[in-house]
Amino acid sequence: MNTNSNTATESNVIHEITPLSERDCFYIVDRYKKEFDYPMHCHSEYELNFVEHAPGVRRVVGDNVETIGEYDLVLITGRELEHVWEQADCLSHDIHEITIQFAEDTLGQGLLNKTQFAPIKRMIERARRGLAFPMKSILKIYNALVELPQAEPSFQSFISFLQILHQLALCEDSYELSSSSFARMELESESRRVSKVQRYLSEHYRDNIRLNDVAELVGMTPVAFSRFFHLRTGKTLSDYIIEHRLGRAARLLVDSTMSVAEISYDCGFNTLSNFNRLFKRSKGCTPKEFRENYQKRKVIV
Repeated sequence: MNTNSNTATESNVIHEITPLSERDCFYIVDRYKKEFDYPMHCHSEYELNFVEHAPGVRRVVGDNVETIGEYDLVLITGRELEHVWEQADCLSHDIHEITIQFAEDTLGQGLLNKTQFAPIKRMIERARRGLAFPMKSILKIYNALVELPQAEPSFQSFISFLQILHQLALCEDSYELSSSSFARMELESESRRVSKVQRYLSEHYRDNIRLNDVAELVGMTPVAFSRFFHLRTGKTLSDYIIEHRLGRAARLLVDSTMSVAEISYDCGFNTLSNFNRLFKRSKGCTPKEFRENYQKRKVIV
């Protein structure tokens, strides 16, 4: 990735200054290469990144780490969400990558608040955590995506880009990558009750949170609330709390010098062994390994 200038965030992750001009709707880089060598970075611009012919590459977005297959497509709208594609076990010498960056105000709130743009608005909100798309969605926009870098910058090329975003916004199987707490974002639900619970959990995640207390907070019985919360979030209350705590812990592992034990208790885990077990089950590595891996990806400038 070419940059005009780089500065360091508090966690020493490169903050990329992209070549996107204030006069342009978007900026495209279309490249063929043999390896990924750009370090962990973040930027204020939104980014749609497509990769093909790179099985075995390790993709890191926030506290999510996955090994990609033959094709990969991710939208990132989190302003300071760290991300990187690492060579890892990829042996391909025919890697193709298309990166499209666009400013937050390219699609202003006035436009996004219109009914016709509602799906794109929801997608952009979800992509604050990084949003990955399945193969069937990639196939729907593949031709338009690979043709876009060849088109002359024009009104029509921008319309084509909007059509790509709209197609992706209609995808039902896209999934968020980073945990919301690691991405430093507060979730807002269309349900007032869920939003109230989310705010409560964000403030009290260190405490011993009981189902009865949370249910009483929104005027429901524990059984009714459990069904309601799972229906609205796709998670049990217990799983949601654990995910939130782990995201907070991962952020502290990256940004602080606190010991693993200190982080464990600060994030509401009763025992260090339980924290280590849950963290490894969620992230695929121990807290210590997670911190060491992130430190290796950082570039101090």
